Amino acid sequence: MSRNVTSPVSQPSVQAPGLLSFPAAPALFACTAALLLVGCQKQEAVDKKLQIMVRTETVAMADYAPRTSLTGVITARTLNNLSFRVGGRVAERFVDVGQHVDQGTVLARIDPQEQESDLRSAQADLDAAQAQLTQSAAAFERQKTLLAQGFTTRRDYDAADQALKVAQGSVDAAQSAFSNAQQNLSFTELKAGAAGVITARQVETGQVVQAAQTVFTVAEDGDRDAVFNVQETLIAKTPASPAVTITLLSDPQVRATGKVREISPAVDPASGSIRVKVAIPDTPAGMPLGAAVIGSVSAKPAKAILLPWQALTSSGGKPAVWIVDPSTKAVTMAPVEVLAFNSGTVVIAKGLDAGQSVVTAGGQLLSPGQTIEISGAGQ
Repeated sequence: MSRNVTSPVSQPSVQAPGLLSFPAAPALFACTAALLLVGCQKQEAVDKKLQIMVRTETVAMADYAPRTSLTGVITARTLNNLSFRVGGRVAERFVDVGQHVDQGTVLARIDPQEQESDLRSAQADLDAAQAQLTQSAAAFERQKTLLAQGFTTRRDYDAADQALKVAQGSVDAAQSAFSNAQQNLSFTELKAGAAGVITARQVETGQVVQAAQTVFTVAEDGDRDAVFNVQETLIAKTPASPAVTITLLSDPQVRATGKVREISPAVDPASGSIRVKVAIPDTPAGMPLGAAVIGSVSAKPAKAILLPWQALTSSGGKPAVWIVDPSTKAVTMAPVEVLAFNSGTVVIAKGLDAGQSVVTAGGQLLSPGQTIEISGAGQ
């Protein structure tokens, strides 16, 4: 007799929903909520990371006139090179470099022995010529009287007249030679033609000098000049008659306004610069000869854009800036052409248009297409 043996098999118990509670449900719900919360936090962190706070500035065109400053020196408007008109040995010297002299002041004297001898000789020639003239005049008067009485010939009368004229010419020549000798004697003293300051001296007592050899150089009193060595490119960019502000280097409180008086037509081959002289009317007393000064002048104005130097970045080794799209707040990099670098600012010549928004702070954290948040409206 056979038996049906059935192996016991575990059957899951089926229970109606809501009749029995599951012990693992609270943990499952907690894990799901935690995952959702972490995901939201990560998304918020990503969004917050993308929203970088920056400052911007609206591009505006302006007249940019760069100001150039150079160092120069105060010089005299007129320099006189004084020399003796006659040669000789310097017997006395009365002034030295740096000394102020008035007009007519005797600066030096040469030994007048030769000139005095010439003057005595000229005086003797003049006396002889005058004696001859007196004799010839008396002879002519005698011949004139005799001719009127009929006791002389016309030929003798004409000869006496000719002798009188020759004697008169001799007197005139001797008088001229005597005047020249007197002048040469006066030329043994070298006098200042105008008031000024002795800036150079080329002789010493006992030295033999030739006529017209420079002995002293005098800087005449009056308005001064400021002399600068200027690059050729700066002259091309400067207006025709700019106003130059002159400031004393040792004391900036001493200043004056000058005007370009002379521009050298040739470039100095040694320095590659051009010498420019600036006239300073009513030169302040605080600007003596040789004083170092600073001359400042504005170049021709040009249309350009001024931005803080923090706005400048680099793209492929070339200057660029970040531009903000006003609708999406996304940034893009725009290459620019820099005209000049100033203290705290950079001057942009090309690459931007008026009205564009440029990032001026925080650009080092940006990447193309990134959205930003602007700190302070209108910045």
